[in-house]
Amino acid sequence: MKLLLKIMYDGSLYSGYQYQPNAATVQGVLTDKISEALGQRCFVTGCSRTDAGVHALGFCAAVEPAQKKDGGAYGDIWCTIPTEKLHRVINPILPNDISVVGACRVEDSFHPRYDARSKEYVYVISDGVCRDPFKFGRAYMLPSRITDDGLLIMREAAQQLVGRHDFSAFMAAGSSVKETVRTLMRLEVERTGENTVTVTAAADGFLYNMVRILTGTLLDTARGKIDVGSIKEILDSRDRQRAGFTAPPCGLYLKSVDYGQNIEFKAE
Repeated sequence: MKLLLKIMYDGSLYSGYQYQPNAATVQGVLTDKISEALGQRCFVTGCSRTDAGVHALGFCAAVEPAQKKDGGAYGDIWCTIPTEKLHRVINPILPNDISVVGACRVEDSFHPRYDARSKEYVYVISDGVCRDPFKFGRAYMLPSRITDDGLLIMREAAQQLVGRHDFSAFMAAGSSVKETVRTLMRLEVERTGENTVTVTAAADGFLYNMVRILTGTLLDTARGKIDVGSIKEILDSRDRQRAGFTAPPCGLYLKSVDYGQNIEFKAE
């Protein structure tokens, strides 16, 4: 059996999730600290390759021993720590910006990335008159407030993007992905606080920088830089230059991953 951990992290100080030999990454820290906590070298596989500066509220990572046993399987007792107590063993040696918030056991064949049915991201925008220092690095700070009319325009544009489309126009240049059709199940814009606007996106998969480009495009419609009536044309064009700017990574959070089954993370 593998361990599946639910993790929260502030990505401000990391060069993304994916391991890099000469940079601080979330995967690198998790691999080292979990191996230390469990007393054996482990592999840690994440559900997504979040970019530098991107955060997570419900990141999922599978943990398995580097040395296989039982003829290629891991066995049920390679980790003797009770699942619900794992956070108590791992968190004290993790840096303060990463935390294990739950754990469960899954089959050896489980893969946290390829077995995901859908993922949900939130993008947090701060549009207060004055800069909020407590949101620095954790939200995109706008220089002016989004008006009520602007929010309505963003919602109208968002609804036109929901559905199964070729999202090539909303993928960063240089990506090697060949299949660019995705099903965007939700794209919602809400004012979630006096000075906070949140964009929520759920899909069966996301292209490189897709949520950030979707957010930038919605903001450009609110500013009048993109006509809300041209959204379908932008989709059909498959031209990255037609869509809006790429919002910075600081406002993006991986909120949750759906595996199409009831996964009960425990922490006591």
